[in-house]
Amino acid sequence: MDKNVAVQIIKLKKEKNAIILAHNYQRPEVQDVADITGDSLELSRKAAETDAEVIVFCGVHFMAETAGILSPEKTVLLPDPEAGCPMANMITAEQLKSEKAKYPGVQVVCYVNSTAAVKAESDICCTSANAVQVVRSIAPDLPILFIPDQYLGHYVMRQTGRELNLWPGYCPTHMKITPKDIAEKRKQYPEAKVLVHPECRPDVIDAADEALSTGGIIRYARSYEGKILIVGTETGIIHRLIKENPKIEYVPVNEKAICPNMKRINLEKVLLSLKNLEPRIEIPENTRRPALAAVENMLAL
Repeated sequence: MDKNVAVQIIKLKKEKNAIILAHNYQRPEVQDVADITGDSLELSRKAAETDAEVIVFCGVHFMAETAGILSPEKTVLLPDPEAGCPMANMITAEQLKSEKAKYPGVQVVCYVNSTAAVKAESDICCTSANAVQVVRSIAPDLPILFIPDQYLGHYVMRQTGRELNLWPGYCPTHMKITPKDIAEKRKQYPEAKVLVHPECRPDVIDAADEALSTGGIIRYARSYEGKILIVGTETGIIHRLIKENPKIEYVPVNEKAICPNMKRINLEKVLLSLKNLEPRIEIPENTRRPALAAVENMLAL
């Protein structure tokens, strides 16, 4: 059934002049049918560079919004409109406005895992890969409010030595990963390196060998000379790691680190979305423009 659906998707994609993007955490069969697999901002930027008229974003809502921010002239589809991000939903634009008022002259550094409305109230965006660079680019005398992920913010504080005001958001999936999990895996695989995502808690990062973005984990694996790599992030990334570097054995730190929202999208939903050109991501222009400015401020670095 999946193979037949995949064939239909490929055919319809050509007819509609569409491009299919899949985040590294998506189901294996969705990754396999995608034109590009990667992290959210990487996917949005690559889609903006293509001549595709339709973007089918297999990820969660804020990711499709980011594609819409960068490609307002394209039709952006999210195959399941209920695929949201709990972390992104932990702060609203109204809450951010209220928090900004507490810190005169504050610079808001906004992790891309946030809604378009929240980005629109921010000064500059960041990814897990460049958050340290973004914070270092801000004048030392200005207060910084880092939203919405307190753990990525804490990691940046330790890397930069800069005091940040942290919003208390977090990723429920990365919260499932614990130092105990790492200790148990190290006992089983003493020769393996442990990589975790900087959305993990500080004690988890301390127990690992490296804290890296999804793109960073994939790059690390390409040059890794060991036989086993222990991976501490959403387990969907392991499918791509195996495809690109099959000689390495990849062991999840915690097999239960699965994002249910990332797994909502399947091939049938991708096909239906292409057929109907729905559900569409619509961003009001008075939100899109300031959100784009925050993204562009990051890209200017």
